[in-house]
Amino acid sequence: MTSTPPLLAGIEAGGTKYVCSVAYDPREPLLESRFPTGSPAETLAQAIEFFRDAVATHGPIAAMGIATFGPAGLSPDTTDYGTILTTPKQGWTGYGVVAAIREGMGEDLPIAFETDVNAAVLSEAAYGAARGKRHVAYITIGTGIGGGFLTDGRLLHGRMHPEIGHLIVPDLDGTFGKAGSVCPFHESCLEGRASGPAIEARWGTPGHKLPDHHPAWELEAKYLAFGCVNLTAAWSPDLIILGGGVSQKPGLIERVRREFTILAGDYWSLPDPGDYLRLPELDQQAGIVGALLLAQQQITPAD
Repeated sequence: MTSTPPLLAGIEAGGTKYVCSVAYDPREPLLESRFPTGSPAETLAQAIEFFRDAVATHGPIAAMGIATFGPAGLSPDTTDYGTILTTPKQGWTGYGVVAAIREGMGEDLPIAFETDVNAAVLSEAAYGAARGKRHVAYITIGTGIGGGFLTDGRLLHGRMHPEIGHLIVPDLDGTFGKAGSVCPFHESCLEGRASGPAIEARWGTPGHKLPDHHPAWELEAKYLAFGCVNLTAAWSPDLIILGGGVSQKPGLIERVRREFTILAGDYWSLPDPGDYLRLPELDQQAGIVGALLLAQQQITPAD
């Protein structure tokens, strides 16, 4: 008699949208719901309602993975575990995401709490562009910019999680007759210059509405190339994956590869730029698949 595998739950908790899913296999969601990220209480109430309905249909959830926008408290040994830390997203600073889920779903529910970009790099290593690679960096470019790192199958943590969106980069705006940064904390960081809101603030139009030949994409490629060169110098990954909504702009990855080659200056022995700087194979599913993988690891820990 074949037993039913454990039911996994995942949340991709993005700054713009929440994605909730349940699955037996992380690659094959049974149910999925996507909705805008609103206030913390409203957003988590929608998530809890989805999971309660899923339980009514498919039975109890064995474990949950939450892949959240950051910064976030990831260490279970600290008082800020499970919370969103200092963020410009109104109302979310200090909010206890894990506590809210456990209040709604039960205190004994095993939960893995990670960044959305760490979940994405986990899924790309398991099923996507990073299969077979030991050291992988993932940059997500969207509402913000974040970075995830995987080395020999394990996610990299330091005192907190990496925040590569706040790498300091040169101010290149003046070359294009522009000025300003959208980061309220730093004068010129990668997120402040190259995130989706930065593109819209600079050009007065959301990036997805700008034509492929617009000078916005030349400038964007230069900023992202600086970020990739900095990661190469600091961490020396086997490849760098550029994900998130902004990275999907046709032709942008090719521009980044050209700018990267110029900035790198033949200093490192690297693969061809087409192999070293990649788009994710799982596309916009990387985060939620990673969240489900995190849930699976609560039941069957990684070696």
